[in-house]
Parts: sequence; C-alpha cells; structure tokens
Amino acid sequence: MTESLRGKLLIAAPSLFDFFRRTVILMVEHTEEGAIGVVLNRASESTVGEAVPALSDLAGPDGPVHIGGPVATDSVVVLGEFEDPEDSPKPVVGDLGVVDPEEATAVRRVRIYAGHAGWGPGQLEDELAEEAWIIEPPTREEIFTLDPTDLWAAVLRRKGHRYALLATMPPDPSLN
Repeated sequence: MTESLRGKLLIAAPSLFDFFRRTVILMVEHTEEGAIGVVLNRASESTVGEAVPALSDLAGPDGPVHIGGPVATDSVVVLGEFEDPEDSPKPVVGDLGVVDPEEATAVRRVRIYAGHAGWGPGQLEDELAEEAWIIEPPTREEIFTLDPTDLWAAVLRRKGHRYALLATMPPDPSLN
C-alpha cells in the first residue's frame, strides 16, 4: 500500500469517463483494507430539510445535500469542522472530521453527503498506478466551496504547471 491518502484530494484524470468524470474526492479513510472518500463537487437538487430532515438542526434545512458517491446512496456521511478536533469520531485532516449526528458538539460548519466513494483492498492503488487520479492536499475553501461546479478545474489550476493546462480542457474533447 502507498502512504495513506486520508485528508488528501483525488482529482479525476481526464481519462476517467465513468461516474467519476471530473470529480474531486476528499479521502476520509485509506488503509490496507480499502478506502472511502466523498465527492466534493456534486451538489444535488435536494435540501437537507427534504432529504434528511433529522439533520436540519445540524446543517440547516435549506443546505444542499451533496452526492458523495455511488456507494450506499441511501446513507449519509457528515463532515464538519470541529472546535476541538478530538471530538470527531473519525478525524480526516486538521480540525475536519466525520460528525456523529447523535453527538455533534462544537461543530462550526458541516456538509452532508448522500453516499460515498469506496475502493476495496488494493483497488485504489491499482487506479493510482494507472494514473487515473491526481493527488493534491485540499484547502478549506475547496472542501466547503459554495460553487462546486468549477472545483475540478479550480484545483487543477491551483496545482499549476501541466495541470493548469488540463483545467482548460473542454468536458468533451472530441468536440474541440
């Protein structure tokens, strides 16, 4: 296994044409047993109040529910910024961690994800060897972006060099 990617971003390479096309994923866990992350740049049309009203007090009823990935789409992952990072049952990076909605205390802000992205043992490592993903540390603004539609290009531009050129690539290069 490569070094754990927990807390890092996976940016979909242009060669990915499946569900993950142009996605940016925050890795929540990465061990020898597999990996889990949430897609940061897919907001749904549903609000928290409509989709998961029990979390309205935590996230606000008008907040969007984001599509975290194709796995377990009928469950939610809640990420939040903690006043004290040790309050998170699963820290991700810095003061950011998974929120237990039953015990959410001193959380500054949260984001709700329907489902997650998941990889079995060795699967992510194989995809990395095929250069399907570009790895980059996140910024807090990227994790909690209010405009997720441009996140893929924005992270690539920030990474610079040849990646900034990839950011200018049209969604369907064959139409170019």
